[in-house]
Amino acid sequence: MRPILLISTMLLASISMTCMAEIATKATELSVAQEPTNIHQNGFVYCVDGSVNTFNPQLSSSGLIIDPLAAQLYDRLLDVDPYTYRLIPEIAARWESLDNGATYRFYLRKNVSFQTTPWFTPTRKLTADDVIFSFERMFSANNPYNQVNGGKYPYFDSLSLADNIKSIKKLGKYTVEFNLKSPDASFLWHLATHYAPILSEEYASNLEKSGNQSQLDWKPVGSGPFYLDEFQPGQFVRLLRNEQYWKGQPKMQQVVIDTGAGGTGRISKLLTGECDVLAYPAASQLKVLRDDPRLRLTLRSGMNIAYLAFNTNKPPFNDLKVRQAIAYAINNERLMGSIYYGTAETAASVLPRASWAYDNRAKITEYNPEKSKQILKELGLEGLKLNLWVPSAPQSYNPSPLKMAELIQADLAQVGIQMNIRPIEGRYQETSLMDRTHDMTLSGWSTDSNDPDSFFRPLFSCAAISSQTNLSHWCSPAFDNVLQQALYSQQLASRIDYYHQAQDILAQELPVLPLANSLRMQAYRYDIKGLVLSTFGNASFAGVYREAEVDEDSHNQEATTNP
Repeated sequence: MRPILLISTMLLASISMTCMAEIATKATELSVAQEPTNIHQNGFVYCVDGSVNTFNPQLSSSGLIIDPLAAQLYDRLLDVDPYTYRLIPEIAARWESLDNGATYRFYLRKNVSFQTTPWFTPTRKLTADDVIFSFERMFSANNPYNQVNGGKYPYFDSLSLADNIKSIKKLGKYTVEFNLKSPDASFLWHLATHYAPILSEEYASNLEKSGNQSQLDWKPVGSGPFYLDEFQPGQFVRLLRNEQYWKGQPKMQQVVIDTGAGGTGRISKLLTGECDVLAYPAASQLKVLRDDPRLRLTLRSGMNIAYLAFNTNKPPFNDLKVRQAIAYAINNERLMGSIYYGTAETAASVLPRASWAYDNRAKITEYNPEKSKQILKELGLEGLKLNLWVPSAPQSYNPSPLKMAELIQADLAQVGIQMNIRPIEGRYQETSLMDRTHDMTLSGWSTDSNDPDSFFRPLFSCAAISSQTNLSHWCSPAFDNVLQQALYSQQLASRIDYYHQAQDILAQELPVLPLANSLRMQAYRYDIKGLVLSTFGNASFAGVYREAEVDEDSHNQEATTNP
């Protein structure tokens, strides 16, 4: 099966690159004739290091489509309030939970328009048909779009959610009911993630008739505040205002997501005014950002974890003692000082401290290189040689992955382990890790859900191995059973108890070594207003605007109160 899977992945990558080239060419041709006015007059530039591997978040587990693009292109049934962390209505004006959490009924808004783009003009408003299509595309093998562009839905596949869907029913033009085979207390939270966008069934039907189904994920049509105008791979994504946005017209005419500069190039663009917003600035740059009166800095706690994953499916990491030896060898305190500069705390658990299910009994792994040497000697593994695969781009949970890898390399050298660092480009990371030949990988996870299930099942369930989110390839039926029991209960205290059990199992088995829970950071020019940075990621840019004039005295006063 593995060679077939790899060939299909390579074919999908080839198809994706073809679609990227096509959309870039056609969008550029359009923009030449209708070139928007100066971006700094009617919009803003958002600088971020990363790549776009699809324009449909259903098909991704990370990347720019999840943060920040999804919130601009699409709406979901539900949203999460960035300040109270509670579920709030979005496309669903209200909802009901029935049958002890086995049935969920949604009552949709009646005034939601899909975007008019150069490739599609909608003829109707959003209805129950669009909601049903969006989820059946992922959950039903009979849906004509289920296998389009690979047929992999990493987030929901890792939850095995399709196996628990009994039916998705249309009870009326604006009423949809999900019937589950068993209760799932986390279900609503998963529908509120960016992995659950509402797509246009009418657009999909038109593409099917013309035989262009693959365009659904590369020429997006959503109901969000902005639509895709232009895409230049490795350079930028231009979004234009959705004039028919149901919440009201966005304040900015356009947004440019600049992906063309990495490292110090991004902060240079911010300082010169070429960028208006800088996502994920390096912690080492914070002093420069704080000291510049032209800039503001936002820091928020993050629902994220940076971790070192051991490939438990491959020797020597199928031996728990080897995983423990590596853990003892890593000086996490030094990582905190050299990578995060006070913008993160050492992780004692995979679950962030901000989660309501965090176990306060969790202990940070001891740094004890002598104990590490002793274990390796007893196992006859002195002089061990290993490979560490590392994403090259900064992440919200790890601002300097390559530097962190070098520090871990130095730590392991102290206990006699020779570690080779293998950088991996973002869009190839999942494909590379799928063949399971790596020893270790430096990775992490962030979620726009406040439910612990969005950490545990995607990262550690047996089903998540094939969905490529379980990078340790660790499978424990006992662990999966604990997670399942947590979903059956509607009582918070009972769920907390199960999630504490889950954390105990992970601490004992150590499929990954938790490293850090990082603050989310965002720097921006002083005249940019209305920018919301949530614990769960970037919110809609619909409310962002540029202040025309700034009073110098109030400007200086604001600068002194930067975090």
